[in-house]
Amino acid sequence: MTVIRSLLFLLLAYTVTLATMLIGIPVAIASRRGFSRFARGWARTLIWLARLLLGVRAQIEGRLPDGPTLVAAKHESAYETLLLMALLDDPVIVLKRELADVPLFGRLTRRHGVIPVDRTANAAALRLMLHAADLAREQRRTVLIFPEGTRVPHGEAPKLQAGFAGLYGRLEMPVVPVATDAGRLWPRGIRKVPGVIRFRFGAPIPAGLPRKAIEAEVHRAINALND
Repeated sequence: MTVIRSLLFLLLAYTVTLATMLIGIPVAIASRRGFSRFARGWARTLIWLARLLLGVRAQIEGRLPDGPTLVAAKHESAYETLLLMALLDDPVIVLKRELADVPLFGRLTRRHGVIPVDRTANAAALRLMLHAADLAREQRRTVLIFPEGTRVPHGEAPKLQAGFAGLYGRLEMPVVPVATDAGRLWPRGIRKVPGVIRFRFGAPIPAGLPRKAIEAEVHRAINALND
């Protein structure tokens, strides 16, 4: 039954996402802020479907960010991307350059606001990333980053990618770390497990810390639920 529910969720999630992309085109053309709210509605719809069909729900601990912040989150599944999009107000999202270049999807994500990260790390890619970061700071928008760079199974704690410290220094924003244990219930693959996914928002870490200090603080905080 769990597999059947997971397959049904996957089918409906793809259907909702495709419909959102098509309907979202005129919304994105009309208003960037309006499209951001539209995307938040998409995320909330999928979270609702996950609760209805999969029996997966979220438990929030700590305080949500207040004002422009660099939110650094643990990345174990797609669920935390949805939840943070639903909770945060108009965030700019740091994501892999290849996702931002996908036809239609990439155009819509850029309209929403993204900071593309190119792992080739050439000079042009770095300039593009820093320009996007400067724009986010000028707009006083929160920036969402998964500093480990990719999804990892629950319990693993790889080192942070170098780009996190670079963005932290460039943005000059406080950091709110977010720990989660989503990988327990939402692993890679089709089958999802019913239960409660915990999200722990840590206390803000001030801007201006040395690289080693901020990386150590964030690494410890986002892995706080690795039990």
